[in-house]
Amino acid sequence: MQIKPRHNRGSTDDRVEATMPETYGETDQYENLLIDRVGTDGRVARITLNRPEKLNALSQELLFEFWDALHVLEADDSVRAIIVKGAGRAFCAGYDITTPRGEGADGVVRSYKNVDSKNRRMLMGIRTGMQQITDIHMYFWNMAKVTIVQVHGFAIAGGCELAMMADLVVAADDAQLGHPGLRGMGTSRTGVIWPLVIGMRKAKELYLTGDPVTGTEAEEMGMINYAWPGDELEDRTIALADRITNMTADNLAILKLNMNRFYENMGIYSSVRSSTDLDAAGQFTEHSYTWQDTMKEEGFRAAVQWRDAPYRDYSARPRE
Repeated sequence: MQIKPRHNRGSTDDRVEATMPETYGETDQYENLLIDRVGTDGRVARITLNRPEKLNALSQELLFEFWDALHVLEADDSVRAIIVKGAGRAFCAGYDITTPRGEGADGVVRSYKNVDSKNRRMLMGIRTGMQQITDIHMYFWNMAKVTIVQVHGFAIAGGCELAMMADLVVAADDAQLGHPGLRGMGTSRTGVIWPLVIGMRKAKELYLTGDPVTGTEAEEMGMINYAWPGDELEDRTIALADRITNMTADNLAILKLNMNRFYENMGIYSSVRSSTDLDAAGQFTEHSYTWQDTMKEEGFRAAVQWRDAPYRDYSARPRE
């Protein structure tokens, strides 16, 4: 998939300025991403999700660009590892579901209708769009390059799903990770790996409540590798990537893929695929219909307040 070059990046104050070497001029095409090099000899590439005004919510365009950038970096022999981070106040606040129906993240496949002539959602159209997002997740998982997600602020819903597919995850100790969409609006497509990394009991608890955890809590339960103070996160992430990339790219790929195949034999691919099917089906429950109606009639903020009010967290967290 190739994204046509675009050069108007907008004028949002929080957007990060690109610092790419001349050899990476082709990445000027991205409106929603920045790519630069860090670490020793520039052997670590860094992708910055660059929609800070939307807390880096995953729009169709950002997802397409991310997929394209992964392919570009996978083919670059000088890259040994990839860090993914977010610009502004958060890593990623989930999928962009505030766009008109059919144009948000679950409508990635523009040629396959996910709503009918009466603007009613269609199961197979939604499933097809979701499966394409899952294709991106699984490509991220299966890359030969080592991948590290660096979380600050929020990694919730789709942001948490994306983070879970990285080889390593590091976070600020006060970051929030979780999936509030589990509260009656489908499944977490990649959350089905949680039993493998945090154990069945805790995985079920998080799945059945949609509760968030802090970076510190996530480290303690094994969901992420490290939780560091926010002001140390950037430097320590780069140092970790630099340490890993002391080995050559081919040796790192062999080691990574050897480990990945173990988990694939345990059913990661089939589990994520079936979870995606159930996520699509989850859009047709009574709870989901109420969410959709609230979104349509009262707006996104009202919908998330309705969703989170019984739990008193995320958008409904009491102000201190």
